Amino acid sequence: MVDAFICPRCHQPLRTDDRYCQNCGLDLAVEATIGELLADENLQTGDARSLEPEILVPRLGDALVSQGKITPKQLEVALRYQAEQATLGRSVRLGRALIELGYLDEASLDEAITLQILQLQEALKQANRELERRVEQRTQELRQALLRVSELNQIKANFIANVSHELRTPLTLLRGYLDMMKDGAFGEVTAEQAQALDALLRSATRLEKLIDDLILFAYAERGELTLTLTNNYLQDIAAQVVENHRYSAKVKGISLEARIEPDLPPVHCDRDRIAWVMDELINNAIKFSSAGGKVSLAILYHQGIVTVSVHDQGIGIPAQRLAEIFEPFHQLDGSTTRRYGGTGLGLALVTRIIEAHGAQLRVESEVGKGSLFEFSLPAIGEDHARESSGYR
Repeated sequence: MVDAFICPRCHQPLRTDDRYCQNCGLDLAVEATIGELLADENLQTGDARSLEPEILVPRLGDALVSQGKITPKQLEVALRYQAEQATLGRSVRLGRALIELGYLDEASLDEAITLQILQLQEALKQANRELERRVEQRTQELRQALLRVSELNQIKANFIANVSHELRTPLTLLRGYLDMMKDGAFGEVTAEQAQALDALLRSATRLEKLIDDLILFAYAERGELTLTLTNNYLQDIAAQVVENHRYSAKVKGISLEARIEPDLPPVHCDRDRIAWVMDELINNAIKFSSAGGKVSLAILYHQGIVTVSVHDQGIGIPAQRLAEIFEPFHQLDGSTTRRYGGTGLGLALVTRIIEAHGAQLRVESEVGKGSLFEFSLPAIGEDHARESSGYR
């Protein structure tokens, strides 16, 4: 048995698979789409007026006049008739008013509306074509802009690398002579002179680290960051890094502790790069912590993964600005730069080194309470395939 529906125009039965009414030729798909749009409009506005296609056709009267189906005078009369009916509480569409006045028949109205729908469809196609053209044009402009940015980044990286190498040579010479002077190679050194030389050597060390960081950044920007992967015990690396920061932490009145799980398995990594990462994370933790605070380095093992974390009780980072801390040469604000110093390269390089190891740097932070930086590397060796010892 075939289910039957009724044509909205001629009220003749339809089959469920009909696209056009077999009796009057009405396009049922268009009619259904119009009906849905009108139904949505009525539901939103609470308008319970009859659903007619002409609601979607703008300036129907002008179109009928231009097509010669009615005269301007008839349009004027129809509009007055429509206004009069409205004062009586009866809403009448313009097309219905023209029909009731005898100026137009159903077929002519449908024909006019169909023509306008076709015109609107063609206009929509043209608008889509123009939109596609503009999108393609903007996309091409964006590609060119991104290419230019890439070129500028390459120029910047090359410049940084060249300048850094040029700075390293005289600094090496300067440091060499300072060491010789401190060792008495040019004569006996007094206690005051030794203190001055120590201050100069510390400054030279800081400048040397800055130059090394700039060179490392330049390599990373050019995609030339290489890793020398070997089997290493992170606890050995961490012990040395923590020891290197004991003095700076003590000077600031900060407690520096290491929580390292015993008998950790080795990991496959670049020893120098991971040591640099630990050093940078601890240095930042101390830098942004106040006297009386605590900085801790933890290394734990669980289900084949060795996790390194550095936690501090420093100033913290607003959640909405976490992404900014990984931008090269960027500080969160000017006052932070003046108060804490630094180039803004450290964490940018940390992420590149960690990602080069196939890992991710995870960050948790709360303003006024501190931050946690953490990364994990897979353990190696069958002898170390054990469950977590439960140390936390």
